[in-house]
Amino acid sequence: MPIDAGISAPDFELLDDEGRPRKLSDFRGSDVLLYFYPADDTPGCTKEACHFRDDYSAYEKAGVVILGVSPDSVASHAKFKKKFNLPFPLLADEGHVICDKYGVWGPKKLMGREYEGVLRTTFLIDKQGNIARVFEHVRPAEHSAEVLAAISAA
Repeated sequence: MPIDAGISAPDFELLDDEGRPRKLSDFRGSDVLLYFYPADDTPGCTKEACHFRDDYSAYEKAGVVILGVSPDSVASHAKFKKKFNLPFPLLADEGHVICDKYGVWGPKKLMGREYEGVLRTTFLIDKQGNIARVFEHVRPAEHSAEVLAAISAA
C-alpha cells in the first residue's frame, strides 16, 4: 500500500538514464511528479510515458518536474528514453528499494499468474518536499490528463 499524502516524501538517490546520481531533495523548491511504472518499453508504460512527453510543455509551464522510476537498469532506461524521445529523467531502482520505501512494490496478477512487481502509482510532491497527492490504480492512457487537472485545481 502506497504511503499517504500529507507526509514528507522519503528522500532517495538513484542513478538516472545517463548514470548520474539524482536525489529527490535536489528538486526542493519545485513541484515534482514522481511516477512509478513497472517496466521500460512495455505497452502500458510506453503509453504513460508518451502522454507525459506529449504534455511536457504544460508541466513545464506549471513548474512541475517529472521523474519516472522503475526497477529497470540505467542502460534500459537510456534505450527507452531515446526510443521515445522522453524529455524527463528516468531513475533506475534496481532491487526496488525506493519502490518498497514508497509502498509501490507488491503482489500483482497477470493472466492468472501471481508475482511481485511495481504497482503503477504517482506522487505529486510540493515545493517543500511533502506528498500533496497520491494517484493509485493508474490508467496509462488517461493519467497525464488526470494529473494536469489535479495541478490546475490546486
